[in-house]
Amino acid sequence: MGKKLNQAFYEQPTLMLAKQLLGTLLVHESDEGTTIGRIVETEAYLGIEDQAAHSFGGRRTKRTEIMFGAPGVVYTYVMHTHCLFNIVSNRENVPEAVLIRAIEPVQGEDLMVKRRGAERQGRVLTNGPGKLTKAMGITMAHYGQTLNEGSLYVIEGDLPSDISVGKRIGIDNSGDARDYPYRFWETGNSYVSK
Repeated sequence: MGKKLNQAFYEQPTLMLAKQLLGTLLVHESDEGTTIGRIVETEAYLGIEDQAAHSFGGRRTKRTEIMFGAPGVVYTYVMHTHCLFNIVSNRENVPEAVLIRAIEPVQGEDLMVKRRGAERQGRVLTNGPGKLTKAMGITMAHYGQTLNEGSLYVIEGDLPSDISVGKRIGIDNSGDARDYPYRFWETGNSYVSK
């Protein structure tokens, strides 16, 4: 396995970071065991100018305050009943983030299945942002944690040779932003959400 990604990695422009995260390994060490997933799908959210971002227009709320801080910090939030996992990006006071949409299991798949339920094996185990957080045990308790200092972190991987680009998913009420090509995925990977 490679080494943990350092702080400078997360200081990239957000669209570049969303691509560069593909192929890296998301690791969560918990009391139940260690789970590792290869990131295969991401979405970029460009803050103040992006109507689909929680920080659009410079909105600072208790939930979004973390986005205005240092890059490389975990931004989790609950949508419906699912906890979603984002990585704060770019630089301080530029409230942008990358949503991790899908992973391919690498280690701890039995534990992932236990957390998700036996009927959710194979590609449906982690092919969506709420599915992967449940499978990996990522919760709201991770909000605000620095990725290279705790039990949840990202390590180096291999960038896919073929990356697809398209519109983000589930943001229909965000004006023109719904059509921005800010979603990236490993072409042909069966764990991609759609």
